[in-house]
Amino acid sequence: MASTSGSRHDGLTERIRNATTTLYSENNSLLGEIRKAMSLMKEVAVDLERDNQSQMVKKLEDAAMQLSEAYGDCTHYSSSIESIGNLYEPGTELTDFKKLLEGELVKSKTASSSFPQKESLMRQFREAVWNVHHAGEPMPGEEQEDVIMTSTQCNLLNFTCPLSGKPLTELADPVRSVECKHIYERDAILAYIKSKNKNGRCPVAGCPKILKAAKVVCDPLLQVEIEEMRSMNNRNARPNVIEDCTGLDDEENA
Repeated sequence: MASTSGSRHDGLTERIRNATTTLYSENNSLLGEIRKAMSLMKEVAVDLERDNQSQMVKKLEDAAMQLSEAYGDCTHYSSSIESIGNLYEPGTELTDFKKLLEGELVKSKTASSSFPQKESLMRQFREAVWNVHHAGEPMPGEEQEDVIMTSTQCNLLNFTCPLSGKPLTELADPVRSVECKHIYERDAILAYIKSKNKNGRCPVAGCPKILKAAKVVCDPLLQVEIEEMRSMNNRNARPNVIEDCTGLDDEENA
């Protein structure tokens, strides 16, 4: 009887964890779509600013603010779902999952009233608009150091694969650990886990998490974040590109 009860217990726990994994993935897909929408709105706002359509830019900024607030709410929701999946254990009474989720949402919002990602989205929007007419200048109320810091912000934990050494922007098939959020090349990390008898410590220096093949995935946000990094790298590299035009006048006069 005890064995049967334990088996049911384990089966229920596994079903709950599978359900939360699915919900977490679906919510992250929504977060990815919000990030894409914010990027598109930023591009439109830049075009409007070039045309000196200030009122339209302000309306778009207000809409972007509402979208960033929704992003923050969805991020709390993802954190709460993940927490339930990690911590849930069946009790002797039926679980009120609505109440459980509400409790985890309160904990998430109490622990962090704001998310750096949400603030970064609006910072990037305003910075892009500001740079149309004030490139290289700090925005009102900020110092030059703030411009350098915020221009190079990124939400990814590591910038290169710890196994192949390639930058994340050059990975053909990037995946992220569900456990520690570090990112790797898929083939490299799966070969590494296999060499460690299907369980191996994360190869990022100092990370204690044990990896499993089923827990390194290309989550919906990963490609969006890598593309944002790629765009940011390209944007930051442009000021360093100096074209040599010293010989053009001589050629035209020849």
